[in-house]
Amino acid sequence: MSLNIFWFIPTFGDSRYLGSKIESRVSDFDYVKQVAIAADTLGFDGVLVPTGRSCEDPFVVASSLIGVTQRLKFLVALRPGLLQPALAARISSTLDRFSNGRVAFNLVAGGDKEELEGDGLFQDSEERYEAAAEFIDLWKDILKASYEKNVVNFEGKHYKTVNSKLLYPPVQRPHPPLFFGGSSQKAHELAAQKVDLYITWGETPTAVKAKIEDVKAKAAKYGRTVRFGIRLHIIVRETEAEAWEAAEKLISKLDDEKINASQKALTKLDSEGQRLMSALTNNGKARTREELEISPNLWAGIGLVRGGCATALVGDPQTILKRINEYADLGIDTFVFSGYPHLEESFRVAELLFPLLPGKAKDKLLGHVQSGPFGSVETENGEN
Repeated sequence: MSLNIFWFIPTFGDSRYLGSKIESRVSDFDYVKQVAIAADTLGFDGVLVPTGRSCEDPFVVASSLIGVTQRLKFLVALRPGLLQPALAARISSTLDRFSNGRVAFNLVAGGDKEELEGDGLFQDSEERYEAAAEFIDLWKDILKASYEKNVVNFEGKHYKTVNSKLLYPPVQRPHPPLFFGGSSQKAHELAAQKVDLYITWGETPTAVKAKIEDVKAKAAKYGRTVRFGIRLHIIVRETEAEAWEAAEKLISKLDDEKINASQKALTKLDSEGQRLMSALTNNGKARTREELEISPNLWAGIGLVRGGCATALVGDPQTILKRINEYADLGIDTFVFSGYPHLEESFRVAELLFPLLPGKAKDKLLGHVQSGPFGSVETENGEN
């Protein structure tokens, strides 16, 4: 099975050490442009553009990077409640048209209560999922109707439109792909009914299998099929020992005070997925490799201080490939990776792992055979 490999645009900053300003860097436009161009030329299929109060606006980021990339797809968040569906459809269509079909959208229904209220959204979890279902229906209807220049009238509990019209239809018919992730039963039901791809954070293969089977069974009730993806960090090195050394180095500047403060902040999130991620580190109490390696080569150390995706695949290229294939055998076809710092790690993944993945060899992606010279250019006597 051909796999889709995405990378990540770090719009909230980047670093070599979690929880430390040592050798950290600001993710300004020049830096995120470097990451995007690297991902594009290295052969990644797309990039996830994150969302939230701590990030730059994902729509602006994606639109600013379209012109400096050629093949790269952009996975951009849609947040019901913060956008009206008609406006979201217009933005989505423009991004799709201007990128020539290089966008997908990630529905985000959960989040930090304090952050959501700061943005003017005061719905509880039940209301957010109800609103998200209406949002998707109306968003899809408006995009689909645009091809025939039809208007859309809609009246639900949370949204209403009268003669809504989109003049410029998207490139991807009937709409760009829609991703969604969530670990609650409400989330699984929403995924089964409404989205194209369900994406999970990096839990153990056993836990991921249970999620996939549940969403598949629910989707079957509606006569639908859903694709599946997974969000993971990755630490790949030439040897297993080097990879684990890099993992330990990544968290080497953390202390109990930083970890405890981060875990306290994470408890405020109204998210079943975050609860499951935090449990992988025993709510920040795990410290040793033995405690943090929750499944072979699946390491939860990042979750000591980072919200959201908290696990990383750690190992040499052959071992990482084996773990990827274990998830692929469960039905995962899309992997959204990231690594610290994101620019350098994109090269490591492409150089070490891509030669082992079907269709990811750089000469095939570029449509020609690279004949060299490679690396530094030397004179015949070996002097540089």
